[in-house]
Parts: sequence; structure tokens; C-alpha cells
Amino acid sequence: MKIDVLTLFPKMFEGPMGESIIGKAVDKGLLDINVSNFREYSDNKHQTVDDYPYGGGAGMLLKVQPIYDNLKAIDEANPTVKKRVILLDPAGKQFNQAMAEEFSQEEQLVFICGHYEGYDERIRTLVTDEVSLGDYVLTGGELGAMVMIDATVRLLPDVLGNQTSAQTDSYSTGLLEHPQYTRPAEFKGMKVPDVLTNGNHKLIEEWQLKESLRRTVQRRPDLLADLELTPQMAKFLAEIQQEEAEQ
Repeated sequence: MKIDVLTLFPKMFEGPMGESIIGKAVDKGLLDINVSNFREYSDNKHQTVDDYPYGGGAGMLLKVQPIYDNLKAIDEANPTVKKRVILLDPAGKQFNQAMAEEFSQEEQLVFICGHYEGYDERIRTLVTDEVSLGDYVLTGGELGAMVMIDATVRLLPDVLGNQTSAQTDSYSTGLLEHPQYTRPAEFKGMKVPDVLTNGNHKLIEEWQLKESLRRTVQRRPDLLADLELTPQMAKFLAEIQQEEAEQ
């Protein structure tokens, strides 16, 4: 996968994009990340990228020309590839695991990181997606882009040592992930559930599914509205509701 990032602060990406899983993916040749400063594409002799809004208002707006020319250069460098161009914007569609999975299927992603008060509206005609990290406002789109890149890249084939891990993460299955334990089997009186140590894989899988349902009911019951329950899940859910009522 190839990822391009348009930003006014390219140094922000030097550490996060070169470490851990993303850094290893780059080293393996599974990922190519290019970060460009769209200020360098300004046709103004002072390299300004923002201006006052027509009609008045607070703050400054990013101008369309530098971003247009930066995107044009990216397209000319790789003209045969269809690109997903993502505008980081608090008013955009909220990012989630399903979107990360969708992005991971693309050959090339381009992230535009905003700053100042907002964008010249004509910038929106250049993008395929307008995405927000959540219902809050950051000083710029850089941190949001890093989070989306991380969530997307870890889903690429061969990036994680155990790809099954990504497939069973919270939200990937529609449920929150079940509780997990490692050694020791007992710590300060807190014991690992017996079912996880008895070697019966069928019982372990059933426990994991039921506890995923329980955690979802307790912490994110809204997720159940979009979940297609199997007969086994419906049975477990009824048991959980009965158990919760008795507590």
C-alpha cells in the first residue's frame, strides 16, 4: 500500500510513522509512506496557504490552490492507480473499524490534514471521503491521520505476525473482545477461569463468545442493534440477561 499525507507539519509524522508495526511494515516493503508539506506548492511568493474568508468570520481558511497542486503532483507520480483521498474534518463521517477495513483494501490512500479555521469549500470537490476521528476538535488533522493510518495498516496482509489477532479484535466481529489472561494462573487470589486451562477448545470458544457478548452488553449495548445473532448467540444473550438480573 502507498500512503500520502498532505500537511503543514511533516515532522510530526517522523516518529510515529517510523516505529513499531508501521515502521516494520515500511522496512518489509509492505507500506510506502510519503509526507509532503503543501506549503511548498503555494503559488504565492510568500508561500501562504491560508486567507481570510469571504463574507467575514473568525479565523483563516486553507486555500484551494496549494492542495490542488499537491494532489495533482501525487496523481502525476502514479497516474494509473485509483486513489482514496481523505479529508480530515470534524464535520466528516466518524471513523470506525469498518472504515479501517475498507481503507485497507485500497492500493493508495491520500490524507489531507487541515489547520486554522477550516477549508475553502472547493477543496471538498477534490476528495473522496470526509472523515472525523470523533466528536471533538483537534488543532489540526495530523493526529487524526496518524490514528487512521495505524488502524488501517495493521489490517494489511503480513503486517501483523498473527493476522487472526486483527480479525478477532474488538469491533471487527461486531462485539467487544472477550477477557484474556496470561501466566501466572493465579495472582494475589485472582484466578484465571478454569475453562481456559482445561484444554477443551470447544468450551473455550463458547466461553469467549459468551464473554464477548457480556462485555458488549455491559459496555456498548448499542452495538447489539446492528448485530445478526446466531441461535447460539441468542441463547448466550438470554443467559447473560438472566445472570445480570440476578446480580
